[in-house]
Amino acid sequence: MYARRRQFSTRQTPTYAVAACLVASLGGCSGLGLADRTMDARSPIAAEAAQLAHTSRPAPKFTDIPKKPTDVRPAPQYGVAASRVETARADLEAQTAPGTWSLTASEGFAAQARRETPDAGPVTPGDTQAFAAAARKRATPPPPVKR
Repeated sequence: MYARRRQFSTRQTPTYAVAACLVASLGGCSGLGLADRTMDARSPIAAEAAQLAHTSRPAPKFTDIPKKPTDVRPAPQYGVAASRVETARADLEAQTAPGTWSLTASEGFAAQARRETPDAGPVTPGDTQAFAAAARKRATPPPPVKR
């Protein structure tokens, strides 16, 4: 039995090229020398930042991470609530779609409105003029524009 020798595939060439570019670009970042950067002395927080940078503090531990809150709903419940909203939206669109309602048989509604509302009688042009004159009398003109 002869095993076929695996040869370099041309389909893998772009993958290797991208990997090589990524390694080369990240290699350039390693020599930035962030430790030897100086701070602008004119900055209002320069003194405090320098003091905090040179203060020896204990490193945080994993036990310092706060526990998961118990009063927050689980993540899957957000999806359930979102699906309820989407269902309500679809129901509302179905109920208010064109052709789902009409203005026929509205005589009963109109009759009920007439029974509940007292008849004010017909409006005369004099009533309209009196109302407009009273509104003009109460109106306050806006202040003049300052230029």
